[in-house]
Amino acid sequence: MGAALRGWRARIVPVEVGLPAGTRRRTPGLRREEVAQLAGVSVDYLTRLEQARGSHPSGAVLAALARALRLSPAERDHLFVLAGATPSAPGQISDVVRPSVLRLMDRFVDLPALLLNARLDILAWNPMATALHGDFSEFPPAERNIAWRRFAVGPGRLLIPADRREHLDLGLVGGLRDAAARYPEDTELRRLVRRLRAASPEFVALWARRPVGGRHEDRKRFNHPELGELELDCDALHVAEEDQTLIVYSATEGSRDAEALALLRVLGTQRLGASH
Repeated sequence: MGAALRGWRARIVPVEVGLPAGTRRRTPGLRREEVAQLAGVSVDYLTRLEQARGSHPSGAVLAALARALRLSPAERDHLFVLAGATPSAPGQISDVVRPSVLRLMDRFVDLPALLLNARLDILAWNPMATALHGDFSEFPPAERNIAWRRFAVGPGRLLIPADRREHLDLGLVGGLRDAAARYPEDTELRRLVRRLRAASPEFVALWARRPVGGRHEDRKRFNHPELGELELDCDALHVAEEDQTLIVYSATEGSRDAEALALLRVLGTQRLGASH
C-alpha cells in the first residue's frame, strides 16, 4: 500500500488539484503535506502509511485518500484491498468521484462547486468553494457532511433566515430519509444517523416527523468574513451514475453579487489587510 500511495502521489500535477506548481519542487507530483491536507489527515500519519508503519486505516480515511489522489474506481477498490478493507459493495452509497466530474469541477474556475453523495458527504470541492465556505480539508473526513455540519457544528458562513430554517432543515433530513430508503444496507449512513441523534435533539425531532424528499434552495445567502453578505443562485446537478449531486453557485452578470464572486476568485482564502 505504501508503494501504491507514493506512486499515485507522484503522478499528480499540482495544478490538477488547485495547487501552485512552484519552482522548488525536487520531485514530481504532490508533496506529502499537500496530500495530507487534501485528505484531512496528519502528515505523520500519511508518512507512516507510505512507510508501511501505520495501523489499518478506516474506510473514511481510505476514501479521503482516494479522492485526494484522484483515483479511478478500480484504483480505489485496489487501495481498499491493499489496506485489508472491503471496497464498497452493491447497495452501498458511492463515495467514488469520477475523474470526469473532477475535471468538470476544475473548469468552474470562477464559480464555487461542491460534490455531495446521497449521504450528503462532501466528496470534493474546488478552490472557489474553499474561498466561499472555508477549507473543508481542515475537518476530519467523518465531519465533512452537510447534515453533520448543520445539526452538530453549525451553518458556518451560510445565513439561514428564521422563516426558512425549518423548511431547509426538513429538506436535509428528508434527503437522508430518502437515502435510507434507497440504501437500507449502507452502514455509514446508519452510523451518521446514530451520531446525529446523539448530538442533536433538533435532528431527533425532525427525524421522527419522517420527512421525505430532499430539497435544495434556488438561492442561498452567505456572510463572508471579508466580502460581507452575498446572495447566490444555487443549482443542483445530478450525477446519475453515482447518485451524487454537484452544487454550483453563481450570480447574475453585472450584479453586486457577481462582482463579489469575481473579487472572491482574486482573494481566495487570503485575509484582506493581512500582513505578508
